[in-house]
Amino acid sequence: MRIENSFIPVEGVGETTERRLWERGVTTWESFDPAVDVAGVGATTADRIESFIAEALARLDDGDAAYFDRAFPSGERWRLYENFREETCFFDIETTGLDERRDRVTTVSFHQGGETTTLVAGEDLTARRLREQFADASLLATFNGARFDVPFLETSFDVEIDTPHLDLMYPAKRIGLSGGLKPIEREIGIDRDRPDISGRDAVRLWREYERGSDQALETLVSYNREDTVNLRTLADTVCDRLDDEVFVTAPDGDGD
Repeated sequence: MRIENSFIPVEGVGETTERRLWERGVTTWESFDPAVDVAGVGATTADRIESFIAEALARLDDGDAAYFDRAFPSGERWRLYENFREETCFFDIETTGLDERRDRVTTVSFHQGGETTTLVAGEDLTARRLREQFADASLLATFNGARFDVPFLETSFDVEIDTPHLDLMYPAKRIGLSGGLKPIEREIGIDRDRPDISGRDAVRLWREYERGSDQALETLVSYNREDTVNLRTLADTVCDRLDDEVFVTAPDGDGD
């Protein structure tokens, strides 16, 4: 499902009205006709839809993901993913604990455009490098990052992460995928090259590295990098399933 299929950002258009539009064949902005006879779409709402489409087309041409992040209800942020898939930065952090005021970030991995980068504490994990990694992203994707990864980085490095953010934990719950990332991966068929390690294992590996074990760091980094790569598969799966559940294609088969 693409942004161009969506009318829900318009004032006066809720899920029910949007679905009615789709069912009448109005599945894209281009197919909207202000004269369309749809319950809930009177003259005022039709004018609002036209105004939204005019601005949204320009914003989409500019690649302005932040505009759509503000326009869409938070629960519908997943609809941005298809348009900004290639500019999405998947990232995940490892830490020495759960308290961002007391514990440290040890590694941060980023996956974007088929490339994976890992920053390591004491080497290249700095505020400047974090800003550089986020700079080219139109959309960020994490699992439970809104409550954990983002505030941890902002507190630890005094950075502001204001890029539109798709926390996959929430849309995953909408399609019945709940629990931690690893059980969800197993449920949708994502295989890992290495045996699963827990957050406690990640702390242990970092402590072993601090005592001189390069192998421990290699294992930790590999685990962290695999998390970010798998997030892309999770995003593809979750957004495809939501598309199937939410979007109503045109009666003649047109649409996304």
